[in-house]
Amino acid sequence: MPKVSAGLLMWRLRDDQPEVLLVHPGGPFYAKKDAGVWTIPKGELEAGEDLLVGACREFEEETGFVVEGPFAPLTPVTLKSGKLVHAWAAIGDCDPSQIRANRFSMEWPPRSGLCREFPEIDRAAFFRLAEARAKIHPAQVPLVDELNRIWRGLASSSR
Repeated sequence: MPKVSAGLLMWRLRDDQPEVLLVHPGGPFYAKKDAGVWTIPKGELEAGEDLLVGACREFEEETGFVVEGPFAPLTPVTLKSGKLVHAWAAIGDCDPSQIRANRFSMEWPPRSGLCREFPEIDRAAFFRLAEARAKIHPAQVPLVDELNRIWRGLASSSR
């Protein structure tokens, strides 16, 4: 049975264009990587946890921010590892420079016997959709594309 994660794709409008909040993984493996490694704030669920409840909890744990909704479910995506990611789009805003992420420990440098602590995410930023597609992990691009379709539907219905 595949592992399951849940997360939120927060978005806002700036100059009549949607921007999405993405986070960059912390730790030494991602320090010099950019394109294709950003992600939505997400994480694994606790046993028996509701998907949306877990997505909101993970968003808060990874960013320090609370999203109130409403939430629009997005089509789940499967990562290369086989992990299934459930996501919801939600309108919101925050100051990405104020993220407060959980921390993790690992041996670094490898085989040194030294244990160091790193943030789960080291930065966050809002990106316009085209740039978000270049920054986000390739398996999560469909989430950005689906939000774009939702936004275009909202924009055309308000005309």
